[in-house]
Amino acid sequence: MSKIAVLTSGGDSPGMNAAVVSVARSAALLDMPLIGIKRGFSGLIGKYTKTEDNFLEMSMDQILDIADLPGTYLRTARCPEFVQLEYQQKAAQMLRDLDVAGLVVIGGDGSFRGAQALSQQGIPCIGIPGTIDNDLGYTEMSLGFDTAVNVCLEAIRAVRATSRSHDRPHVVEVMGRNCGDVALTAAQSTGCEIVVVPEVEGWQVDDVARRLNSLIERGNTRATVVVAEGAWRTMAEFDAYEFLHPLGARAYPQQRMDAVTFARVLQAKAASDETQIRATVVGYTQRGHAPSARDGAFAFEAGTMAVNLLKHNISNQVIGVRSGRTFHMPIDTALKAKPHFNRRMFNMVNAL
Repeated sequence: MSKIAVLTSGGDSPGMNAAVVSVARSAALLDMPLIGIKRGFSGLIGKYTKTEDNFLEMSMDQILDIADLPGTYLRTARCPEFVQLEYQQKAAQMLRDLDVAGLVVIGGDGSFRGAQALSQQGIPCIGIPGTIDNDLGYTEMSLGFDTAVNVCLEAIRAVRATSRSHDRPHVVEVMGRNCGDVALTAAQSTGCEIVVVPEVEGWQVDDVARRLNSLIERGNTRATVVVAEGAWRTMAEFDAYEFLHPLGARAYPQQRMDAVTFARVLQAKAASDETQIRATVVGYTQRGHAPSARDGAFAFEAGTMAVNLLKHNISNQVIGVRSGRTFHMPIDTALKAKPHFNRRMFNMVNAL
């Protein structure tokens, strides 16, 4: 295989740059030239006028120092056009024109579907999971998840320290659009008393309020409620404006629930008038960190495996972790795997 390419797609995650460097080192070891596709599948379809905005030839001198950098050196972008066959064919032809014989795609399930489409166009592809949500069912971990949890860990510990000082319960919102793994793992790791995740359809605001009031009545005046951002979508219907406005609290018609609004609702439902509840949104800081040791090590193994698979003409695979070991499996099979929700641990966090 004379030349390969690599791209990062979807939301950026810690470890993407480390994986790119690993791909570059392995390719250099095997004398394979490497092309970096910029801005994901958008660069692959030549979406940008300047050639250098779509792809670049990558050398070790150029990227050797990016492994520890947050974000993604190759940039990333959403490419809704790529679901259309004509753009898939255009991307495949661009790779052929560049004499690229194999592509490494680093991203989540949407990125893998793009790789699957290119495979059907005759382009050998290998996928490396890169998403902080950890929502790919075939693997135990994805690049960025461990780092994201550690960022939440530091934030929640700091919040709980000041909550303890002031006897104030706190709502902490973390990322997790469809998967609550970051929220649940962070809650387990910090001793938080309540966790809310999108996997629980129709969860009730009143149930959380009752649980929090019970904790406060038993003397836990600094309890922490961890909420995954996607949980607002699966919440049972609750009109925050209708509840808060008559009480004189800040609210507006058709107000959507968020961490700050949720804290106000919980405070209004508190058994004691002295209870003051605050809110913190951890946000993009979970993405914009240097990778943890675990993410960095996985990036190294995954990048090495990806290049060696292409070298031995094994393609249309994704790389993952099972029982602590790195492995690969067909893209088609991996995309059918459903994420696992640890209901037992969820119940334990909310029961203790």
